[in-house]
Amino acid sequence: SGSSDPYCVVKVDNEVVARTATVWKSLNPFWGEEIMLLLPRGFHSLTIYVLDEDTIGQDDVIGKVSLSHQQISAEPRGIDSWLSLAPVSPDQEVQGEIHLELWVPERGHPRVLCCHLIEARDLAPRDASGTSDPFGRVSCCGHTLETAVVKKTRFPRWDEVLEFELPEGELGEAVLSVELWDWDIVGKNDFLGRVEFFLDTLCQGPTRGWFHLLPFPSTTDDHRGQLGALRLAARLLEDTVLPSHHYQPLIQLLTEPILCPAQNPEGTALAVLEEVTSGESRQDVATKLVKLFLGQGLAVPLLDYLTTRELARTTDPNTLFRSNSLASKSMEQFMKVVGLPYLHEVLKPVVNRIFEEKKYVELDPSKMELSRGRRISFKGSLSEAQVLENSLELLKGYLGDILDAIMGSVDKCPLPMRVAFQQLRRRVEERFPSAQHEEVRYFSISGFLFLR
Repeated sequence: SGSSDPYCVVKVDNEVVARTATVWKSLNPFWGEEIMLLLPRGFHSLTIYVLDEDTIGQDDVIGKVSLSHQQISAEPRGIDSWLSLAPVSPDQEVQGEIHLELWVPERGHPRVLCCHLIEARDLAPRDASGTSDPFGRVSCCGHTLETAVVKKTRFPRWDEVLEFELPEGELGEAVLSVELWDWDIVGKNDFLGRVEFFLDTLCQGPTRGWFHLLPFPSTTDDHRGQLGALRLAARLLEDTVLPSHHYQPLIQLLTEPILCPAQNPEGTALAVLEEVTSGESRQDVATKLVKLFLGQGLAVPLLDYLTTRELARTTDPNTLFRSNSLASKSMEQFMKVVGLPYLHEVLKPVVNRIFEEKKYVELDPSKMELSRGRRISFKGSLSEAQVLENSLELLKGYLGDILDAIMGSVDKCPLPMRVAFQQLRRRVEERFPSAQHEEVRYFSISGFLFLR
């Protein structure tokens, strides 16, 4: 049809961790999906594959974008750009690690390099059975030696020592190359990965450990732009968490204005923190503060402290909590932590039912597909007016069910949220007591509970 049905698969070190939705019949798909991953500290690469979904047979791989740990961490503000898709070659799709021991004996002439191939793990499956028949091929100074083949495994153990005679004099840029291959009885062997070491480094002392297998150097630059491009935003956040006692002085400093209200509220650590945080960082600061005060059992007093300060600064009640202040961001984060299970319990049954029923609802005449009206009626295609009437009734029914679920959920609303909003209402009434501002106490709460 000259089109595709694209979706993305996200891999971390060759493990699939996420998949996007499929965008049907499009060469310019928009996903807009945000995925948060908890990664091991030692991860090597993040790869996004773009595939074309097929109803019959295997899905086709369109291309991929691969980012190394170093590339992502080199951009503290994150990567946000169009990246050209590279073709996917089996020689590039390697995974796993190899356990090696390399040393040069101190005595003996001529000098010899000993390469002990101990084992490998989590190799890529290259055979139809889902395994491989791996063997090692080691090259050094123009000589190549191979290990035995270990059949039908992705976790081979060789325990073989291969020896290479080293030339006299300077070794320069000479390297030792260790490659793993999948042995095939028919056709050529399949590549499984490689590692390289500079000989002059190995001569300085023994090397032992697990080494991440790498693909052959990429030759995909010639294809840049031919497969399209992927707009990607990626940001890596790495936190080092110390034992809890290291944070006690900071916790004491931050909780002091809550536990011991001072005469000068402007000089407290919380007040200073609010002044120095920029709009960009306020979300992160609010998240950390709410978690910290929840841990101390002081989240509700924290919100009371921050909202009271914001109320004192507000002259026009119509602008109340409309800015991205620390108070509004903290209340937002508090509701996410405390109220998310409540949100799911109240709305999930209705939302699931709407998806399962798959009813056709469209109120915009320019987007209406009359043939799809058959989902509403067994009498064939409906007129535009009938589709509009049926859609309106369905939509009102769904919205009615949603409102009924919300209004009937009072008993399920978490107690900390109720207390926080009760305090908020009382503070708003104190700040704007006149009759003309009677509604402020309601929309200050609904601004959080419904809009956020």
